[in-house]
Amino acid sequence: MGAAGRDFHNFNVVCPDNAAFEVVAFTAAQIPGIGDRDFPPLPAGSLYPYGIPIVEETELERICRAGAVDEVVFAFSDVQHEQVMHAASPALAVGADFILLGPKRTMLHSSHRVIAICATRTGCGKSSISRWTARRLRDRGCRTVVIRHSMPYGNLARERVQRFCSLADLDATQCTAEEREEYEPHIIAGDIVLAGVDYGEPKLSVIVDAFVAKHPALSLGQRSHV
Repeated sequence: MGAAGRDFHNFNVVCPDNAAFEVVAFTAAQIPGIGDRDFPPLPAGSLYPYGIPIVEETELERICRAGAVDEVVFAFSDVQHEQVMHAASPALAVGADFILLGPKRTMLHSSHRVIAICATRTGCGKSSISRWTARRLRDRGCRTVVIRHSMPYGNLARERVQRFCSLADLDATQCTAEEREEYEPHIIAGDIVLAGVDYGEPKLSVIVDAFVAKHPALSLGQRSHV
């Protein structure tokens, strides 16, 4: 249950090829055009050869009843506490558990130093702080990479792994205006931008984790948490 961001990330970290889970659907909210699509088979893994339906959040109770759902996983990252319990009501009404996955289960692990730029909601200024931090690191001679979960406006299968090194890369992937607003300043400054969850470890000194969330996407031994 999310908005095509933290929910996709949590799934990709915890659920693919894990027979302990059977994910019957994602729910869509906040971002227009996400519902009535499928999460593609390739990133979904071998247990989902036809992908996973993405349905409107208003369908949650119906989906829980039809699929005999045992657990609803809440995966928003920028809502008020009161909204969390309102979201829980349809799940609890049909007998399902309502849970949140914590950082230990959902963080990716890195062998590099990570600076995590996080906030309680969208619009707090993470992007500008990320750019400032990356600039300071470059001034110290560090090779930096900025990571962000992909924005789910295009082909979700192609967006499984994204690496942007030039403005031409943005053109080639037909990035939206919102994606360009986020990525272009970093690329122009000389940083590499990675999006998605299935990328390998780059050769660098520091990763700037600009994931839109209340807790970071990466975990390792040496971390600076902003």
